[in-house]
Amino acid sequence: MVRMTGSLERYPARVSLYWYSAILAVGTTLLFLPVSFRPGREPISFIDALFTATSALCVTGLSVRSTANDFSWLGQFIILMLIQLGGVGIMTVTTFVLFQLGGRSGLRHRAVIAETLGAGPNQDLKWILGRVLMLSLIIEFIGMLLLFLRFSMSEGVVTALWNAIFLSISAFCNAGFALNDANLTPYRDDWAVNSVIMLLIITGGFGFPVMIDLTRTIPKGWPNVWYDLHLHSKLMLTASAIAILLGAIFTLALEWDGVLASLPAGRKILPALFHSVSCRTAGFNSVDINAMRDATLFLSIVLMVIGAGPCSTGGGVKISTVALLVMQAYSRFRGRSHINLFRRTIPEESIDRALASIIFYLMVASLAFIVILVVEENHALAEGSPWQFNDIMFEVASALGTVGLSTGITAAFSTTGKFILILLMFMGRLGPITVFAALALSRSKHTIEYAREEPLLG
Repeated sequence: MVRMTGSLERYPARVSLYWYSAILAVGTTLLFLPVSFRPGREPISFIDALFTATSALCVTGLSVRSTANDFSWLGQFIILMLIQLGGVGIMTVTTFVLFQLGGRSGLRHRAVIAETLGAGPNQDLKWILGRVLMLSLIIEFIGMLLLFLRFSMSEGVVTALWNAIFLSISAFCNAGFALNDANLTPYRDDWAVNSVIMLLIITGGFGFPVMIDLTRTIPKGWPNVWYDLHLHSKLMLTASAIAILLGAIFTLALEWDGVLASLPAGRKILPALFHSVSCRTAGFNSVDINAMRDATLFLSIVLMVIGAGPCSTGGGVKISTVALLVMQAYSRFRGRSHINLFRRTIPEESIDRALASIIFYLMVASLAFIVILVVEENHALAEGSPWQFNDIMFEVASALGTVGLSTGITAAFSTTGKFILILLMFMGRLGPITVFAALALSRSKHTIEYAREEPLLG
């Protein structure tokens, strides 16, 4: 029999894979129970329970059933716990519990947390894990408090509190789940709600290394805050600001006479900004995605592929990866042999890893896109319902990027199509390269190197 597990010390990525798989099985079972569904609603199928659990655990937000109307309070609580575990990271939580119970930080745990949080081998993992959990809970509590103050003006105390808790955790974990079938469209013009949600999304999307780095330097005051930040933090802050700004400008320009046409000029800015922030990883929407132009949908796909930061609650190929490749192309265009950034030189190995990440990501997305096109075309012909090429592309990018935005076709997918989306969400949360590394049967060693010959490029 082929040995799949191998050595956990040699393959730390497998620990995350096994834990996510185990929690996914538990979550699916709980959501499949009748007590998780509202009385009188159509019973949930196993594939829909698996899809919902995967979407929650992988902090995606794609839905095939109504979170607000189909699931009971218990079902909604299960979904919220899956979001929290998936966002903060199952291994982060479980390892912290082991530390608290007196467990030792062995080589396996150090390797897993180093991969998850960007921690060095000599750092105090207990301190890092405690800081991650503390920051997550503090940020989510502040977001919940602000949202509760706003919601309590128009809703009952219990409803306002539950909506605030659910939205705060969902936003910080970049999940995109909301207790409203219209998502956040009722709050399209509400600066208070939109601002809190955007800040939660951005904070969670920065990644825990950046959050920890900021807490270390902020007390020093400006300009020491910027000077003392690590290179990765500076890159993330700069690239994220550029991506948000460009995304908002292009969305505003493309949809000025489109989905935003009915709004006065001054009220168009907030929905465009919110879409740019949410589109890269969170999956909340304050406007009708299905009503957007094809050009805007393609822009959204690009943003979803870019994604959030490494070791964050978001997905995608990671914005730091894209930023490095853009700078590499610029440096080569200027005839430079290496990249200098913030008085640091980027190693060639980092560029190679960034390129490999994008290639793997696009290979997975392309293969899944082709398969779903074939499957859903036959399904659409059998059902007599039309399908759109760009809708399928949008759905694939949303699932693999763990974003959760949809043009409204998710529930209409066939069982096979839903299963492919489940695999995409799972891979998107762990990362395609992590999944491939976890499933690798052995490590190949290239001991022979032949004479070098350079092919023609460009």
